[in-house]
Amino acid sequence: MNKLLNILLILIILGYAGYYFYKKPKYTNGEKAPQFSATLIDGSSFELKDLEGSYVLIDFWGSWCGPCRKENPELVNLYHEFKDASFKDAQGFEMVSIAVETNEKRWKSAIEKDLLTWKYHIAQLERFKSPIVSQYGVKEIPTKYLLNERGEIIGVNLSAYEIAEMLRRRM
Repeated sequence: MNKLLNILLILIILGYAGYYFYKKPKYTNGEKAPQFSATLIDGSSFELKDLEGSYVLIDFWGSWCGPCRKENPELVNLYHEFKDASFKDAQGFEMVSIAVETNEKRWKSAIEKDLLTWKYHIAQLERFKSPIVSQYGVKEIPTKYLLNERGEIIGVNLSAYEIAEMLRRRM
């Protein structure tokens, strides 16, 4: 009986470890963020490299995602606090929202309802099989990457509070 319990315990531990590594973000601090281009909500072209020189938060979210929608007010406050800030090593703060979606109408409605006033909104309408979502290895949302002025990742899945504290230290 003990042998069976030990095997079961090992299987549970391996299952949790496998789940952790499956959900773990693909990139981490110190790595250069992968470049991408996309079409924004207003139809204009966008390239991530155009934001170098500013701090950038890439936020993978969804209009259908309860936790994403719940944290949107905090992200709105974060954006308004830092969008025009002067930092020691960068000018300003930008947010790039990448929506993991299937319904464009719901996505646009959520942006309006949640008052997401920044201009960099991108819809990935094939959910987790979408190009940018796959490129970044996103397997769950919300997922966030904070980039420095050189486009290097300096924070992964930080809360709005942690991002604000990090940015304040750089002012």
